[in-house]
Amino acid sequence: MVDLSIIIVSFNTRDVTKKCLDSVFSSFKKNKGISWEIIVVDNGSSDGSVKLLKSYQKIRLILNKKNTGFGRPNNQGLRISHGKNILYLNSDVILKRVNFEKLLTYLDANPQVAGLTVRVVLSSGGIDPASHRGFPTPWNAFCYYFELEKYLGCLPWIGKYFGGYHLTYLDLNSVHEIDCPTAAFFLVRSKILKKINGFDENYFLYGEDVDLAFRIKKLAYKIIYYPLYEVIHLKSVSGLKKKTFKVKSKTRGYFYDSMKIFYNKYYLRKYPWFIKKLVFFFIDLKKKIHENRY
Repeated sequence: MVDLSIIIVSFNTRDVTKKCLDSVFSSFKKNKGISWEIIVVDNGSSDGSVKLLKSYQKIRLILNKKNTGFGRPNNQGLRISHGKNILYLNSDVILKRVNFEKLLTYLDANPQVAGLTVRVVLSSGGIDPASHRGFPTPWNAFCYYFELEKYLGCLPWIGKYFGGYHLTYLDLNSVHEIDCPTAAFFLVRSKILKKINGFDENYFLYGEDVDLAFRIKKLAYKIIYYPLYEVIHLKSVSGLKKKTFKVKSKTRGYFYDSMKIFYNKYYLRKYPWFIKKLVFFFIDLKKKIHENRY
């Protein structure tokens, strides 16, 4: 068993995957006190990614013949991993300054913590909102989409009632508990992931990280936002920023479908039937609005 297994899913992101891998290898030159392995699962790339990946001597490579989404290839990596801890790392993430020895020491010293994320920033310099979230309850989603979170979420006393989706009332410079991070950088104990069987493969793309975090917290473990270290998330390189309408539309479809999957799985029996009708109406409306933009 090694201390850390890093799992990366690649799909037509050759150039940024190279930057990601190079940053990982560079990081481990400074983290010599832990043992590690890198597992890359390629989802049938056609842009030369496979040739690039085969040029690295120190990665374990799984080559899928087609795009199998996000959760399934990550689960493939999990099944062959030897790590006591698993880091899910997007291929479009660049490690800027991460001390893995200290992160693993933190996990060892806090057995009630199942996993953590670091400060995930976008190329613009702002924090990736998906890296610091509450669960998407109907109320949290309502406050976000109708901008109550934007205007009231940071106010003293009442912020926690309106800023629950992105936890806007919490200090982004301090270590604290959150509901869910982004799977762009999600460090989790292997034994817990194997206990809950990794990602739910009913999600093809988007939503898997929220679902995973929800199941982890149902076991009464904590997930921590640990902003003492930082990574850069280039974001959407293989997703919503693709140029063709067909790819944008299909990817958007996965995004909104994931919301419905999550609601049906966790909230269907918790809320009255008409709440589902309202939630799905607004999901479909948002999807239609985005489609009309293209």
